[in-house]
Amino acid sequence: MLTMTNPIRRASVLLSLAALAFAVGCAPTEESTSDSDPAQTTSSLADCTPEQLDLYKDGTLTVGTDDPAFEPWFKGDDPTNGKGYESAVAYSIADRLGFSDEEVTWTKVPFNTSYQPGKKDFDFDINQISITKARAKAVTFSNPYYSAAQAVVALEGSDFAGATSLAELKDAKIGAQVGTTSLEAIDQIDPTANPSVYDDTTAATKALENGQVDALIADLPSAYYITAAVIDGGTIVGQFQPQTGESEQFGLLFSKGNPLVSCVNAAIDSLEEDGTLADLEEKWLSQTTGVPELS
Repeated sequence: MLTMTNPIRRASVLLSLAALAFAVGCAPTEESTSDSDPAQTTSSLADCTPEQLDLYKDGTLTVGTDDPAFEPWFKGDDPTNGKGYESAVAYSIADRLGFSDEEVTWTKVPFNTSYQPGKKDFDFDINQISITKARAKAVTFSNPYYSAAQAVVALEGSDFAGATSLAELKDAKIGAQVGTTSLEAIDQIDPTANPSVYDDTTAATKALENGQVDALIADLPSAYYITAAVIDGGTIVGQFQPQTGESEQFGLLFSKGNPLVSCVNAAIDSLEEDGTLADLEEKWLSQTTGVPELS
């Protein structure tokens, strides 16, 4: 044991030890650290009633998505009807949080601006937005509500419509929408020509129809809609997974640090646990099975 005969020095040491003990007692634990990041926490639904939530507009859940709103994510370009996978998911989340359909409002949010930094004029955005580390620096994502593969769309009878591997697409002129993981996925094909980039899906599909590109990359459900309702003679060549070997995941998008995400995560977890998400996927996206894999 250390013996101190100098009373001034002894008092100084005791004060230092007391300060250290106070600092240790006040240091954040792992639990409080996680609380600083609402995306890493999940609240109880019992604590997530409308009157308890910090909303963009009191008493109203404001949901953003792009315009036009494409099938099978939305039906009839109308997010408010509850039809289509993402519309149905949004209303299911609202229901778990205690909102009636009439208490849900929709606002237009262009895809390319949704994940930019800054305050948002919505509570969350749902628009096939892939969860990426780069985007998560500027916004907060919910737990994933859907996992999707990428798909290659071409015109029937074209030189690349019968491709059975990504290597066979190397000499194709390939396009995708700007700011999407579909555009990033073109790197896996490593085409000889630089990819063509378009502001939205409409412009990209027009380019394919007009022969400006040989193929488009899009998430698989969107590829089904493109070939079924947008392009005459379009075909899905095949699908492929991201380089990580995992499916691309879509998340709801919030302004950075928005604490509402913890309650929405609770709603998503509830919908997953009781099979509602699986039922909605079967109802609105069941056509996305049976597409050949492109290795």
